[in-house]
Amino acid sequence: MSLTNKEQLKISELYGYPEHSVASPLLARFTYPWEALASISSFILELGQTLSSELYEKRGEDVWVAKSARVAPTAHLAGPTIICEGAEIRHCAFIRGSAIVGAGAVVGNSTELKNCILFDGVQVPHFNYVGDSILGYKAHMGAGSVTSNVKSDKTPVTVMLDGERIHTGCKKMGAMLGDFVEVGCNSVLNPGTVVGCRSNVYPLSSVRGFVPSDSIYKAQGAVVPKRQA
Repeated sequence: MSLTNKEQLKISELYGYPEHSVASPLLARFTYPWEALASISSFILELGQTLSSELYEKRGEDVWVAKSARVAPTAHLAGPTIICEGAEIRHCAFIRGSAIVGAGAVVGNSTELKNCILFDGVQVPHFNYVGDSILGYKAHMGAGSVTSNVKSDKTPVTVMLDGERIHTGCKKMGAMLGDFVEVGCNSVLNPGTVVGCRSNVYPLSSVRGFVPSDSIYKAQGAVVPKRQA
């Protein structure tokens, strides 16, 4: 049975591996992913107090880092933030706060995070900006690709889907990437971008609106289904 347009934007459709994020209890409270953005900070403060002292250590104010995570001495971690087990925070990464970095995720050199959830296995390894966004299990952003989270006219962000404008009510919203999404190098994900599971975005793309699951985004207006293996 095919999904209606708006159903494709639901958390349940974009993020099929709830066991792969400590933020799953937060996401379970909502229908659409952007609804969770305003609650990330308070959720981290709540969850941080419950983390095992055998697995996590507190570094500074409201920053919890798994003892198995690798954090470069040049990285900057501001709270509230949780870095999960086995994550790698590389040289000069800048985590501004309200960020959850999943188990085994990679935050690379000169990458900046702000108010975001990275599921387990996410890779943002080179010169990325991820703000007001949620990246699903094993999503990957190529070098230099960024989320743009504020419209130039500062009006609330909408998601365009087959000519329908979905109002999010968010002044700041970057991109919602489903599980296993691959974003090519030096791409810009414009405010209100939603990319369905297992889809690929060509390098140097400017993405706007909704990209269906199992698709290849070549350019605006040129989105094709993946070939079945």
